[in-house]
Amino acid sequence: MSTDQLALEQTAINVIRGLSMDAPHAASSGHQGTAMSLAPAAHVLWTRIMNYDASEPQWADRDRFILSPGHASILLYSMLHLTGFGLTLDDLKAFRQWDSLTPGHPEVGHTTGVEVTTGPLGQGFANGVGMAIAEESLRARFGTEVCDHFIYGVVSDGDLAEGVSHESASLAGHLGLGRLIYLYDDNHVSIDGHTEISLSDDAGARFRSYGWHVDEIGEAGEDLDALEAAFLRAKEVTDKPSIIIVRTYIGTPSPEHTDDPHAHGYVFKDEQIASTKAAMGLPNEPFHVPAEVLEYYRAAGVRGTEARTAQQAGAAAWSGDRDTYDACVAATGLDGWRANLPTFDVGESIATRKAGGQAMAAILDSVPGIMGGGADLTGNTGTAIDRGVFTADDRSGRQIYFGIREHGMGAIMNGMALHGGCIPVGGTFLVFSDYMRGAVRLAALSHAKSIFVWTHDSIGVGEDGPTHQPVEHLAALRAIPGLRVIRPADANEASQAWGVAVGSDGPTALIMSRQNLPVLEGTAAGASDKGGYVLVDSDAAPDLVLVATGSEVHKCVEVAASMAADGVNARVVSLPCWELFDEQPAEYRESVLPTGVPTLAVEAASTMGWHRFADDVIGIDRFGASAPASRIMDELGISVDNIAARAAALLG
Repeated sequence: MSTDQLALEQTAINVIRGLSMDAPHAASSGHQGTAMSLAPAAHVLWTRIMNYDASEPQWADRDRFILSPGHASILLYSMLHLTGFGLTLDDLKAFRQWDSLTPGHPEVGHTTGVEVTTGPLGQGFANGVGMAIAEESLRARFGTEVCDHFIYGVVSDGDLAEGVSHESASLAGHLGLGRLIYLYDDNHVSIDGHTEISLSDDAGARFRSYGWHVDEIGEAGEDLDALEAAFLRAKEVTDKPSIIIVRTYIGTPSPEHTDDPHAHGYVFKDEQIASTKAAMGLPNEPFHVPAEVLEYYRAAGVRGTEARTAQQAGAAAWSGDRDTYDACVAATGLDGWRANLPTFDVGESIATRKAGGQAMAAILDSVPGIMGGGADLTGNTGTAIDRGVFTADDRSGRQIYFGIREHGMGAIMNGMALHGGCIPVGGTFLVFSDYMRGAVRLAALSHAKSIFVWTHDSIGVGEDGPTHQPVEHLAALRAIPGLRVIRPADANEASQAWGVAVGSDGPTALIMSRQNLPVLEGTAAGASDKGGYVLVDSDAAPDLVLVATGSEVHKCVEVAASMAADGVNARVVSLPCWELFDEQPAEYRESVLPTGVPTLAVEAASTMGWHRFADDVIGIDRFGASAPASRIMDELGISVDNIAARAAALLG
């Protein structure tokens, strides 16, 4: 490489460092030092390693890049601007401002070129594992003509400290995901100080024990050729995920703040920026991008155009199963897939977890993208996928055994969904949604089409006791914006819930019972896809409305029948999904839950939120107990007798 070329590359890296100081300084907020020390690695990835085309950012076979330490977002935004993804200098100047394209942490769907929403540490690490699973699956099922790329990422000390990275790294090593390549930015810095105050892990030994290819390249954070060689070595390892461990110094090359923990945040202001730019030979000019640097990066941004057009031509000529492939990529079903959803006969008795499993099984061929399993609870949660197992030796299977890794499972599912090519499904008990909450929240924020199956949904768990009996979980999940929470009343509603989950965008939570529930009259034709509907009614106007979800609906039906015998017109409303119900026109909602009619809500869970629908609520605002389920239900008031008594009191 010529001296002039080396000088241009060093200037280009210094420009990234300048932008990494300038944008947070303009915002008086942000993280500068990490982006500065990672500038050489980013430069190598975006100019020498990754296969992408900035002129077509959504090219399906592009390499993916994940910035797991999302606080260093200005690094990613700088690369997206320089390589031509559409971000302008004005966008960088609007860093962290209202309605800008450069929010404090990267958000998928908000900024072109951002693949996943990162910030909560460890999530991006696990997302990359999910992306690697999706890539391997597509390549195995449909061939290299349509899918043949790599997943790259930068991870930090903080990512590796979070438990979700341990869960997902373990699974990635077990599955031998050779298309996953991470650079570990070993800068020894956290907010509280140098990481030695709280961390003494041997990261290399840890990842070797997980079955990863580990390449420790030492003090090579500024050595472009050494970084490039490490990435190229990792690409040759096809049977293991790779992690390249490089020692960097945060804030490089600042005279005052190199290797200073304060550089993790916003420390570079006027004087510090001036001295650092002087050390780099840059003019003390904010957002300085020389024409030759921009020209160099813009050329790098489209160097993949030829490869893209060749790949797309090959994909267009591909003679495989186009309909199945298109359905996988679109995360939908083949024409007529809904007709395969089962219905159940009135009088049957079946747990909604089992009915949900039967519904999913019935659409596996017509919804070919369904892929996933349980967190060591595959049979218990109805997430068995009888289409082969995805393993290190066979990538064509659709069953994933996530193991006892709930948080990792949720974040991996999001990566699968955001990569595209599958509809990820993951199952565990509802009480363990607590372990998954970080990933579930990001699924909603990212609009990722992940289907979370949570079973054993109430104190009906019984003898396992309060540690396994969810109480506050429905309220907590309903509080997440953009998450559909569906708790079916019986097997027919469970089947319909699968129809909603597959037929909609964004994430869905399916909340299923452990215990058998009777199949009710009217649910097969009920409008559960509207979130709520009248299940039982009379010709006369209702004197009382009983509204419930899940296992409590059939008890309300029994109470309504008893009240009808006494001349009281009691309407029963099944309300499996508040979010869908809220989307309906006001006239429909009023027709189901009429204003001015006494309304009693019943749910074996926290009463929080129910008063928006009802005048009185029977619920559970304490922890459960260890006893047979029927005894607990009776003791805590989730019984026909108590519902009837409270209904009579409300009427009175």
